Amino acid sequence: MTKQPHELALMAESGRLLASVFAMLDRVLLAGMSTLQVDALVERFIVHDLQARPASKGQYGFGFVLNPSVNEVVCHGVPSPSVVLRNGDIVNLDITLEKNGYIADSSKTYLVGNVDAAARRLVQTAYEAMWKGIRSVRPGARLGDIGWAIERHARRNGYSVVREYCGHGIGREMHEAPQVRHFGERGTGLLLREGMVFTIEPMLNRGGRSVRTEADGWTVVTRDGSLSAQFEHTVAVTATGVSVLTLRAGEPAMA
Repeated sequence: MTKQPHELALMAESGRLLASVFAMLDRVLLAGMSTLQVDALVERFIVHDLQARPASKGQYGFGFVLNPSVNEVVCHGVPSPSVVLRNGDIVNLDITLEKNGYIADSSKTYLVGNVDAAARRLVQTAYEAMWKGIRSVRPGARLGDIGWAIERHARRNGYSVVREYCGHGIGREMHEAPQVRHFGERGTGLLLREGMVFTIEPMLNRGGRSVRTEADGWTVVTRDGSLSAQFEHTVAVTATGVSVLTLRAGEPAMA
C-alpha cells in the first residue's frame, strides 16, 4: 500500500506531466468544441508531446482518454461528437496519465465562456472542498478526517456530496487500496502513513446527492438534474504532511 522513495519519484514525474496537460487545456477555447474533439486533443498531447500513455483508454473497456462531465453529469461522461460545449456550461475533465509504469489521476472543472454566478460558486466551493480534504492529510491522521472536512465545507455552503464514488489508492494500478470517501467522521477510518498515495476527488451537487447511471452504462448524472462539479488531485503522505503530485501552476504547494 505504501510507496518507496523511488516509486514516489516516478509518481511525481507522472503527476508533473499530467499537470502540464491541464496547463495546455487552460489555453484552449473550449466553447464550440465537442467533447470528442477535446478527447482527441488530449490524446495527441499525452502521446506525442509527453511521450506518455493515457491510462484511462482501455481501462475497464473504456475507449477514450478522458471523462468529460458536463453540467448535470457527475462523473464518467463519455466523449461524443454530439456533445458540444456551449457558453455557460461547466465541464469536468478527468484525465489519467501513465509514465514509467506509474499512474497519476487528476480533474478540473472548467467554466465555458460566460458562466452564471450560481454555477461559478458551486465550482469554487468544489475546489475549496478538495483542498479542505488535502489539508487534512498527514501521518497519524485518519481517512475519516478527509471526508469530514470535505462534507463540512460543502454543507456549510448549501451543497451535497455524492457518496457513491470516492477517491482511491493509485500507483502501478489505476485503482488500489484504500477507498477515500468524501464524507465521514473525524478520528475514524484507516490510519494514514508516510508513503501512502491516493486521490481526493469530491463531487458536489447543487441539489440533492442522489445520482443515476444512464443507459450507456458509464455516464452518471444527478437524479434531480442539478449541476455538479468536481476537482481531483493525486496526493502522497509525507513525513510531515502531504505532497500534491499533480499540483498545477498557481496552486499552493503543500509541505
